Amino acid sequence: MVSSRHEAAHRIFQDRPELLTPVFRILELPLPEKAAVEVLTPDATEIRPLERRVDSVLRVTPPDGGGFLLAIEAQGRRDPDKAVSWAYYLSYMTAKHELPALLLVVCQDKKTADWAAGPFRIGVEGWTALSVHPLVLGPGNVPVILDPEEASQDLTLAAFSALTHGRDPNAPAILKTLAQALAKADPETRPYYSELLEIGLGDTPARDVWRKLMSVVGSYFPGRGTLVEETFLKGKAVGEAVGGARAVLRTLENRGIRTSAEIRERITNCTDIKTLDHWLDRAMTVSTANELFTEDG
Repeated sequence: MVSSRHEAAHRIFQDRPELLTPVFRILELPLPEKAAVEVLTPDATEIRPLERRVDSVLRVTPPDGGGFLLAIEAQGRRDPDKAVSWAYYLSYMTAKHELPALLLVVCQDKKTADWAAGPFRIGVEGWTALSVHPLVLGPGNVPVILDPEEASQDLTLAAFSALTHGRDPNAPAILKTLAQALAKADPETRPYYSELLEIGLGDTPARDVWRKLMSVVGSYFPGRGTLVEETFLKGKAVGEAVGGARAVLRTLENRGIRTSAEIRERITNCTDIKTLDHWLDRAMTVSTANELFTEDG
């Protein structure tokens, strides 16, 4: 099963392809200026029983044509089967799209990053038929950002850095720096990075630190139970309850039915949407406000 940490580690490249510019600088590789970046399907399947996928695939096309494919894999541990899988990905994508392909492996611990650098050789003893040399990002080469101003200048890199160093003893300071930078960001940007970090930090102690730092609304990753989503859903439920109570009282008022202060308080204090809907239905037919709360009113 793909973990949330796994998803966040590669999804940020799909959502924020501008991250490629500083990443290629870290890897000391040239990236064509003003290159267009397109997200492709990660499906690398030729025959259904032989289903294989990469996490993310980007097509990088410079203004003057040409370009290349970048397959991105988030790797959480050593896996002896990856040599064959990665060779397959690269060969298949090169043949399918008729473009050269590179493999970028994103790791959140140094041991896995050291292993992922390869090279991975395929062949027989004494003769290598195929060799895979991944590009690797991990705690060893992704910079630690502790300056809020620096983080503000490139939120995407700062967020990626915080994800990569989520198990670092200095993680709380890194997250505090990112939180300070996000405080200056526009309201639409803030929720995305807030949830991305909460998901990407997984079950680490850093996740609890991050939840305490964040108090924004809106949801970019529904169904994951993040603090942002909890806050958003709670606010949504409260809003629906307030609207439902107003609808009940307005219906009674329009029908000329008097409501006491006690009844108004009971209606406005109700937070159960089903109950409010039931009262609204009854408000259209009852003769007195008290009949809202009786079974035969």
